[in-house]
Amino acid sequence: MDTSPNPTRDTGGNRPAGAADPAADTTGPARAGRRRRTVLLLLGLTAVTSATALVIGLLSWAPDPPEPARPLTVAEGERLAAMRVTNLRDVRAGVRVTVGTGAARTELVGWVDWSRPLLYLDVGGPGAGAERGLLQSAGPLLVIRPDPSAVPTPAAPPLVPPADRWRLHHLTPGEGLAPVLDLLLGLAADRPDPAQALRDGGARWLARETVAGGPVDILRAPLPGRARASGDPAPGSATAGTPSGSDADGQPRYWLDQDGRLHKLVARLPGVGPVTVILNRADRPTLRPVDALGGRPGLPRALTDAERDRLSRLPARLRAQGGAALTLTAPVGTDTNLRGAGWLSWTARTAYLAVADLGVPDRRTLLRRDTAGLARAEVPAAAGGGGTAETPGRPPLPPPTAAWRFTRSGTDDLSLLVGAAMAASGSAGQRGAAVRVREDVAAGRTVDVVELRTAGALLRYWIDRNGSLRRLELRTAPGAWAQLDLNPASVPRLAPVPRSAATT
Repeated sequence: MDTSPNPTRDTGGNRPAGAADPAADTTGPARAGRRRRTVLLLLGLTAVTSATALVIGLLSWAPDPPEPARPLTVAEGERLAAMRVTNLRDVRAGVRVTVGTGAARTELVGWVDWSRPLLYLDVGGPGAGAERGLLQSAGPLLVIRPDPSAVPTPAAPPLVPPADRWRLHHLTPGEGLAPVLDLLLGLAADRPDPAQALRDGGARWLARETVAGGPVDILRAPLPGRARASGDPAPGSATAGTPSGSDADGQPRYWLDQDGRLHKLVARLPGVGPVTVILNRADRPTLRPVDALGGRPGLPRALTDAERDRLSRLPARLRAQGGAALTLTAPVGTDTNLRGAGWLSWTARTAYLAVADLGVPDRRTLLRRDTAGLARAEVPAAAGGGGTAETPGRPPLPPPTAAWRFTRSGTDDLSLLVGAAMAASGSAGQRGAAVRVREDVAAGRTVDVVELRTAGALLRYWIDRNGSLRRLELRTAPGAWAQLDLNPASVPRLAPVPRSAATT
């Protein structure tokens, strides 16, 4: 009989090792799974209930009614009254203006400098007309650089304006762009507007809004300087001729921040229509007026010893140089913008030019000045040196037989400018008091711009560091600056005008 131990049998009636306990709890995993399913079901029911409640709430929710329009508080009135002073203090801002609607719409993009004042704009849009292109305005003077082929949508002008093709331009007061430009420059003043007059003029708070510059209040008030006198009917009232209830659109609206800075203005100008002005308070580059408006501003001061020495030696240097080729750019009137080319001989004391008027491109004026006086002749463009009105050719040599008109001297701006260029080689004692306006560049050379006020004219000499005269400027009757650029050159013999054809 085998008496070795049997691992699968327990003689004591015990369960073999490794066998399952029949009394063990086999329901644990199933119960845990049922609990998880129950929790997930409850979570799902909760989500569905919450979503249903949210939808029902959104469908039944109504926004809070907007605050009704009301009169300005004292603080709001003071902010609005100080708006123009704030603009002047901030000096400059970027502007985007929309004038009119539809096919008559004009768009302006650029900058305003309230401190000078100066506007520099690109004019576009379907209604731009003759002003399409670049525009600069300084006080009463306005110059444009027409560009009929420019794209309809304007863009910011180049910070350094082009040097050529600028001309004086006239805007009819109260029409076209004139009221819009007046509005932009009128947004600055050196003293606050009367706050009480603004409130008496019907100024009201309308709403709050957030713009790119931050939160603003929308206020309704008259245009600056146009608040009504006490006792006058409020604009928008029935006695003022505006239907009741339409006053919200009958007066300009201002988007004004808590610091009194204007960000947007919507108005309707008589003879113009709706105007929207958007100001970019962060876009504040230094602006440069074009040469016709005086060029880059400087800090006038007395001449240094070196500058005074160059000025005193200038006549002798010009006589030694002999002569120069001339290029003329002369805005002498809002309807008269001259261009010219020719020569000047300080040795022979003679100047001879062909001059074109941009308004009469098919004609040329031949001008000859010498010690005997001034002679002029009107000839067709082809007979006057050719070229274009913007860049005319040099006058023909010898002078043609034509109906020359002879005078001892001329008092118009062109005659004064040419005469001043000839006199520059004369005695230094003939000049008036001189100040240095600024440093500039002419023909690639650094120059000192020296201003001289004589008995007959206000002149500017552009003298390079070698003592050569590179440009002569004259303040013309409208207040613009005419330029005569001088390039040292060998001057041909300038034959006299045929005397048989001359008349006095």
